[in-house]
Amino acid sequence: MSKKKRFASVWDAIEETPQQAASLRARVELLMALQAWVKLNGKTQAEAAQLFGITQPRMSDLMRGKIDLFSLSTLMDMAAAAGLEPRIAIKKPRKRAGEPAAV
Repeated sequence: MSKKKRFASVWDAIEETPQQAASLRARVELLMALQAWVKLNGKTQAEAAQLFGITQPRMSDLMRGKIDLFSLSTLMDMAAAAGLEPRIAIKKPRKRAGEPAAV
């Protein structure tokens, strides 16, 4: 019987380091918020691209979920341009069995 590795989150399972997992999680949340904003506001990709200061093909990449093509900084800038108010939330890590309490 093989031991299955357990992860704290799906992000930790996808990425190699906690830092990469945190960045991916934030980028995905922003990308999804931007996709929803474009759809909710009935914007064409060309209209949204102009507002965000990017090309229409790059907007297509965003709408198709190509997360690896977008930095956290770029997505934050785009969200602000859309009138969204992106914020970073810091949470204390959950205590895992057998670990000392976090400071």
